[in-house]
Amino acid sequence: MDKAPTRSLGPSGDLTARVMFAGRSSSLSAQVVAEVRDALFAKRLKPGDFLGTEKDIAARFNASRIVARDALRTLEALGIVEIRMGKGGGARIAHGNPRLFAEALAVQLDLTGVSAAEIMDAQRAIETLGAELAAENATREDVAKLRRLLQDAEAAIRDLDEFTRLSRDFHLAVAEASHNRVLIVQLISLEHVSWPRRNVTATPKLARHILDIHTKLADLIELRDPSGARALMDDHVKMIRARRVAERDRPSPAARKRGAGKRGPAKSGHNGHSIC
Repeated sequence: MDKAPTRSLGPSGDLTARVMFAGRSSSLSAQVVAEVRDALFAKRLKPGDFLGTEKDIAARFNASRIVARDALRTLEALGIVEIRMGKGGGARIAHGNPRLFAEALAVQLDLTGVSAAEIMDAQRAIETLGAELAAENATREDVAKLRRLLQDAEAAIRDLDEFTRLSRDFHLAVAEASHNRVLIVQLISLEHVSWPRRNVTATPKLARHILDIHTKLADLIELRDPSGARALMDDHVKMIRARRVAERDRPSPAARKRGAGKRGPAKSGHNGHSIC
């Protein structure tokens, strides 16, 4: 973005009048951030465009250096700009990397307290469409990656923690084969929240069942069968959902032990941590 006289980046008139009306540095900074963000969404700014130095931006928006500095920090935290210090430095519109924010989204979802059912319903929507698009768009390299992950999972069939990690990688590889970056990043975020780190009571028999499903899914993707891939993934994620919801609702081992001491042996219809 070139240096320019003081003016608004947006279509709604002079920024200075709105900034002076706001009356506080925090409000001024928020106005600057909003103007830059709106200009980005309106395609008046694009990745690589130079916004200028702190001094340039203060002059452009008729604001103080403190306001400009605060706005730049916020824009940097949002991933909108990249800031280079020193001679020849300044702020430029960043080149996007949505994966950097997948974990941040996962943290916010977790802090919000979303339920396991909510997470899995969203994951079902993402993964079923991802499987359908994978069957339409997967390259030879995508299919080869799925096959390698299946071979690795076969070798790890009795190492359930490693099998769980490889299963997560397989689901992500299916989404990547869709070549839809929005679906990929959403799945990464949900996996941060929902995917189990360890499988204490899962069995090799269950792992074998999961591996069979994954193998069939890879076959459908390679055969270019979008409806078949979607249907199989839908059934698969519904099964995962049922197990994950049961796990979240299941009392902790300590709570079960306390309950057993009061009421006798506890009954459980759940056969272990979910893997997929």
